[in-house]
Amino acid sequence: MDLSIVIPLYNEEESLPELCDWIKRVVEKDYSYEIILVDDGSGDRSWEVVEQLSYENPHIKGIKFRRNYGKSAALNIGFNESSGKVVITMDADLQDSPDEIPELYRMIIEDQYDLVSGWKKQRHDPITKRIPSKIFNRTTRIMSGLKLHDFNCGLKAYRKEVIKSIEIYGEMHRYIPVIAKWAGFGKITEKVVQHRKRKYGVTKFGLDRFIKGYLDLISIHFISKFGKRPMHLFGALGSFIFLIGFAIAVYLAYAKFFLEEYRMTERPLFYFGLLAMIIGTQLFLAGFLAELISRTSAERNNYLIQKKIGLKKREKSKAEHVEQ
Repeated sequence: MDLSIVIPLYNEEESLPELCDWIKRVVEKDYSYEIILVDDGSGDRSWEVVEQLSYENPHIKGIKFRRNYGKSAALNIGFNESSGKVVITMDADLQDSPDEIPELYRMIIEDQYDLVSGWKKQRHDPITKRIPSKIFNRTTRIMSGLKLHDFNCGLKAYRKEVIKSIEIYGEMHRYIPVIAKWAGFGKITEKVVQHRKRKYGVTKFGLDRFIKGYLDLISIHFISKFGKRPMHLFGALGSFIFLIGFAIAVYLAYAKFFLEEYRMTERPLFYFGLLAMIIGTQLFLAGFLAELISRTSAERNNYLIQKKIGLKKREKSKAEHVEQ
């Protein structure tokens, strides 16, 4: 199959028929394709619309979560179920244009990029979203070393090997290019894409996403560096702090017996050295325990799937429960 188009959605019943018809017009003649609609626990008629669309078009498949797990969970399960050589993601609110799909596909197949990220150079969002987004993107560029202007653009294209090699959870969908880079996929670029005004409904994201975004960036940076070897961070840091405390204790003991007699507990330096040894020991033990946990960690994506359409029934696991 040429194309898998993964679309996470939440309360987008009005936009889905128009979006799917638009995608069909763009890709049907030139590509074999599938559209995977992931309903992230919508409270409106979105799933009924997905069922109707799937009945009318066998290329449309659907997954419904029992409740709202977030965009990362929706993308992750969509990636797991996709089978196209190129996987394209877009939002369901009609702000991403399906007309961009052929060029994104060409950049992956012909130009041999691993990932192409959309850049909404001209945005139709209020200033309260544009300014925080610029700050957020600038910070991410500095920390990740990736020269992208819009990390959070929903319109992206991936080589199949990329999405099958990474896992996203929590709120980390904003950092898929960063995760892909740290997974060893170096051919990452961006393409200026059309950004349209929202036609139906309202945005589902608030300002709190930027706070969560920065916390997730720190988490990704830590996990990429030390996720498989936490002892290298905590053990080294703990040993260093412990040695400082131990050096202070040795100095105080030498001074007491060879320089002047005094009570160690009267010296503030004594408590600093004692505190350093305690903290150093705790950090070392934290690294040791983290090392054990990292080797036996359970699956991070623990969400329940209520229904599927057009997808093969898979063996039930701890991570998902499917009702056909």
